[in-house]
Amino acid sequence: MGTPEFAVGPLKALLDAGYDIPAVVTVPDKPKGRGLQLSQSDIKKFVLERNALTQIDILQPEKLRDENFLEKLKSYDADLFIVVAFRMLPEVVWKMPRLGTFNLHASLLPKFRGAAPINWAIIQREKETGVTTFFIDEKIDTGKILLQEKTPIAERETVETLHDRLMEMGSRLVVKTVQGIEDGSISPVPQNTEGLTPQLMQAPKLNKTNCHIDFTKSAEEVDALVRGLSPYPAALATLKTGSGETIDMKIFSTNKSSENQCGREHCSTGKARIKGKTITVCCQDGEVEITSLQPAGKKRMGAVDFINGHKILTEDNNLLFI
Repeated sequence: MGTPEFAVGPLKALLDAGYDIPAVVTVPDKPKGRGLQLSQSDIKKFVLERNALTQIDILQPEKLRDENFLEKLKSYDADLFIVVAFRMLPEVVWKMPRLGTFNLHASLLPKFRGAAPINWAIIQREKETGVTTFFIDEKIDTGKILLQEKTPIAERETVETLHDRLMEMGSRLVVKTVQGIEDGSISPVPQNTEGLTPQLMQAPKLNKTNCHIDFTKSAEEVDALVRGLSPYPAALATLKTGSGETIDMKIFSTNKSSENQCGREHCSTGKARIKGKTITVCCQDGEVEITSLQPAGKKRMGAVDFINGHKILTEDNNLLFI
């Protein structure tokens, strides 16, 4: 059971290991883009390509409690259900298989429970993260841990590179977990939340509010937010000019500095300077240089191209990110 690219790797690994996967459950096709053409999930696209070799049923229920869907699930008489980046399952589903239902989660649970664990591990400036398999229970991401694997988070890591590494790790861990359940070598362990702050236990769904850059925070925090959202969905910011015009943009990369080159006494958080071919913004304790961005309605570009297209901004001393 899965939807995005992150679920494709584990499915492929299971098939390559020789396991019998009779069906995949994913979301219904959805209208997308200006033409509102129906778009298929990544996992469905993979299965359709794979079905030239192995026939796998594709189930796309609107509701997971639908009687027809439940009857179809029962008909497979599955030993295990395996969940990777899918929806919250009702008890009638996750209790169905003989050996239970386990989930692959892209964090070291109980850290970063929720929808966006890879992003939040970087945003919260963790030094390491990993992947976890656990048995599903009544609550989200709280079940007993089966296996875990760790990886360091590099100093300049983005969610793009970390996502790909965790997908590879997760694919291997899913196969190991199935093998361990099959031969009885895994002993599930309850999650231990002792000493963890709420910030380290939560990975809420990303939205326009928590993706918007708050330049009153430290340069390190701003830089971490940008890296934790790059390239998707991308950090958001709005540049206000001295004349009152606003330019909404996505920001993909920054460099941080612990010093304010403009001088602290003349600097307020969010104040921006365009000097030469650079855009710098004052933060709580330093500044960040914006190196890659995308103005609303335009393509992604480097700071140089943005400056060249907005020459008037180089003469504006009242630029402010709000």
